[in-house]
Parts: sequence; C-alpha cells; structure tokens
Amino acid sequence: MKKLGFNRLLLSGLLAFACYGQAVANDLVNIVKIDGIPWFNRMAEGVAEGGKDSDIKAIQVGPSNTDAPQQVKMIEDLIAKKVPAISIIPNDASALEPVLKKAKQNGMVVLTHESIGQPSADWDIETIDNQQFAADLVEEVAKSLGGKGGYVLYVGSLTVPQHNLWADLFVKYQKEHYPDMFEVTSRVPVAENINDARRTTIDLVKAHADLKAVVSLGSQGPIGAGLAVKEKRLKNKLKVFGLMIPSQAAALVKSEHITMGITYDPADAGYVLSTVAAKVLKGEKIEQGFEIPKIGKAKVDQDKKLLQFHKILRVTKDNVDTLY
Repeated sequence: MKKLGFNRLLLSGLLAFACYGQAVANDLVNIVKIDGIPWFNRMAEGVAEGGKDSDIKAIQVGPSNTDAPQQVKMIEDLIAKKVPAISIIPNDASALEPVLKKAKQNGMVVLTHESIGQPSADWDIETIDNQQFAADLVEEVAKSLGGKGGYVLYVGSLTVPQHNLWADLFVKYQKEHYPDMFEVTSRVPVAENINDARRTTIDLVKAHADLKAVVSLGSQGPIGAGLAVKEKRLKNKLKVFGLMIPSQAAALVKSEHITMGITYDPADAGYVLSTVAAKVLKGEKIEQGFEIPKIGKAKVDQDKKLLQFHKILRVTKDNVDTLY
C-alpha cells in the first residue's frame, strides 16, 4: 500500500465527507468504529485503492466516538440513499444487527470486518487468523516476561467483538501454556483512546505491584501505555505490546517505552473489503481458492461466511522506520 502524505490524506478525508452527503453515487461505503485516528486513516487508503483496482467507487466514513447508535444512524442514512454495498467494523455487533438486517432486506450487500458470525453479513473479512494471532501475542509477551508475572488486556470497549475475541483467545492460550502468568484485573476498555490508556496504566501500576505487561488490542492503547512508561520511568519494568500504526508509535518503540507491536496493516483490510464488495456486486462467486493478488489466498468458510487471510507484522525498534 502506498503511503499518503498529510495533505493528500486530508484531501482524501474531505472528499470522503463530501461523498458521504451524496452516498448514492458510491458503490461501497465503509463505516469504521471512530473517524480520524491513524488506524482508520490507514484503512481508508486501502478502501480507496481497492475500489480503484476493482473499478468501483468506494469511500470510508466513521462516527466521532465509539457509541454504537452513531453507526446505526449512518447505516440508516445509507439505506435511505440506496447505497449498493456497505462494510462495517462494529462497535457493538448486537446493537447493529437490526439495522444490518434492514439493509439486507433493502437489497444491500453487507460486509463486516472484526465481527465473525454477524447474522446479516454476506461475508466477514479477517486479515489475520485470530487463534494464531493470539498465540503469537502470548508467546512474545511470555518471552519478554520469562513466562511469569501479571498483565492487563486493553480493549476498545466491552462490546467490540473482535477485541474481546482476541482477549478470550489470549487468556485461553496463556492459561494452557504459561500458568505462571495471570491477569491482574479484568480487561479494560481504553484501547482506542491515548489519554485514557495513559491514565489507566498509571493507576494500574499503583494498584498492582505484580503488573509486568500491558497488552493492547486497540491501536491507541500502546501509545497511551508507552507514554505512561516514559512519564513514570518504568522502562524495562513494565512491558507494552499490541496493535499499532508503526509511524504513530515509532518514537516510543525506538526508545523502548513500547516493547513490540504485534499487528497487521489496516490498509490490507480496507483493500479486501473493497475488492470483495466489487466481486459480490458483480455476481462473482467466492469459493475455496479465492485469492487477492496484493493480499494472498484466503481460507473460505461458507458456513460461517468467513474469509480469513493471515498477515502478522512484528514492529520493533529495528524495523519500525521501514514500515508505514
């Protein structure tokens, strides 16, 4: 995926906003969990590039916060404008299901990302294998902690399906393979807000002397936790891992206030969403062996309506400057 400069990205955002008001002119509208954060800015690049390569008009929009009702309202508006296809990364899968069902009843193609098992989705698209991702993450944390000690998991919210699935898989794998590791407290919904993650990290360090690692399953959590490590001079005492945009986290990764990113490129997910939307809109079959040249071959589960790729990226101080 090509890297956009700030001015080009700003222009892309302004164009997307303008297009949202005339969404009927677009073939696909991708609705993210929250607008304007680097993770979803990067996804927007993939949505646009995938649309261009597939010869459809694809844009991205998102709410100003992670409240599910804002996503519901956006979908209602897109139904009224008769947009042919939508894709969404849900803040609350259950809360969205009635409006997604309505979209299907109105003849729209519905795709999801990070929401396996969404009843009204034509396909859910994942660019990583969830179990392998959780296992990889546990292994890196365990290696850093010597296989023992307390950790905390940060999620975007307690209703975000994918974050909580990853958290469940992480804990399961940890208990099976590293019984001397443990959660110091239940998962905390601060992974999409830098300030909340920073404050929470500082508070947890005070409350739990046995806290050795923060593991964030949202892209802003590692930034906030890394800032807390820097502020409180906890380098080498508190390790920070998680999903991230490498360019956003680079300074903290290079200074080792963030230990490692275990992540994937959200532009890949955006690219796949646009590509699959185009295939479905054109009536093309998606079956075993389905492959997207820039991404790779997918596992196709027709029963679960799941397309799953696997492209994990480890972000370290040695490679962070070479990444997006």
